[in-house]
Amino acid sequence: MGNIVAIVGRPNVGKSTLFNRLTESRDAIVDEMSGVTRDRHYGKAIWNGKEFSVIDTGGYVTNSDDIFEDEIRKQVHIAIKECDIILFLVDVFSGVTDLDDEVAQILRKTKKPVILGVNKVDTPERQYDAQEFYKFGLGEIHCISSANGSGTGDLLDAVVSSFVKNTKEDIVDIPKYAIIGRPNVGKSSLLNALIGEERHIVTPISGTTRDSIYTRYNKYNHDFYLVDTAGIRKKGKVHEDLEFYSVLRSIRAIESSDVCLLLIDATRGVESQDMAILDVVRKNNKGVVILVNKWDLVEKENNTARDYTKVIQERIAPFKDIPILFTSALTKQRIHKVLETAIEVFQNRTQKIPTHKLNELMLKVIEDNPPPATKGKYIRIKYVSQLPTHSPTFAFFCNLPQYVKDPYKRFLENKLRESFNFTGVPIRIFMRKK
Repeated sequence: MGNIVAIVGRPNVGKSTLFNRLTESRDAIVDEMSGVTRDRHYGKAIWNGKEFSVIDTGGYVTNSDDIFEDEIRKQVHIAIKECDIILFLVDVFSGVTDLDDEVAQILRKTKKPVILGVNKVDTPERQYDAQEFYKFGLGEIHCISSANGSGTGDLLDAVVSSFVKNTKEDIVDIPKYAIIGRPNVGKSSLLNALIGEERHIVTPISGTTRDSIYTRYNKYNHDFYLVDTAGIRKKGKVHEDLEFYSVLRSIRAIESSDVCLLLIDATRGVESQDMAILDVVRKNNKGVVILVNKWDLVEKENNTARDYTKVIQERIAPFKDIPILFTSALTKQRIHKVLETAIEVFQNRTQKIPTHKLNELMLKVIEDNPPPATKGKYIRIKYVSQLPTHSPTFAFFCNLPQYVKDPYKRFLENKLRESFNFTGVPIRIFMRKK
């Protein structure tokens, strides 16, 4: 299990810029106006060979002055509860504000590692100004400039050196299926429906306290773990409706699984929170099955399921090749189908395609539809192989890999999907120099 690092702090201290720098993405939209961070707040970072997840909590604050400070407090509390390391970012320009003080006060009480970054320090005078942040009593301060990157190396050294060692208990190497989705969508009911009341087959092993709980399912010739996030059954005092919370909650379960069962509430349709969770699944290249749960509560007409499927596919495009099942954890409708489909997706994700078969098929496709020439240069793809990774990844060897654009990679992906069964599984395609 990877460690999860949360970046907390007031708005406009540069959380998104730092997030982008750490995850080397330009995903978050950064704008001078306050509170315009949109959408992508979860990414992967690697430093000194250690991979970890980074959460930018700023993107989850509802921006309106009266509830603003409450929201930030809430963020900090949730981050403390769900993450392994807190990266507290302040801004040397504004100096210590009341809100910073308040956040520092909350952070002083936590047992988790807190790393204090003072941002926008790009001149020697500002290094001097940054010293006032020692008054928080949070230990060493790290002067950085997330805009030009200075000081971020030392900051990352501090982050990585405070990682918690995750002790893996006796987790057998069998498929792991995670049940994910936002609060109150029926995750626990699904888990109970799948396991049935035969409690003797259930042996919950939990890793470290904040880790996921693995419930082993061993009957009817099946043997796998159902991964559920620890503590999801006891409703904490945390506000159940918080988007941030349900995404954070899902991250651990997603990262420790092979295939994710994403539950959507049939009575509410696909919401932005569901998409945020699906995003995390894709970033981790996990298999996925979408379960439209509480289907027993929906008024049916002739094509209800078909229309619903179409709506979901529009939302999840371009990766539409995902199984969608209509279930009810309460009436146990299609519960067995859930397991069958999860197992199928697991097989799709772990299949290895013989190289000769791959080349026979794909080189013919490429010959019939070569990549468009760029700047008068012709791209010749000579050879294809599947890389030995956990999820389906293909390398296409060619003379000018840098000129192959995304639309062509999508074309290749679609051709692979037409010929082999990769339903429910993200495919990665890399162009490599021959």
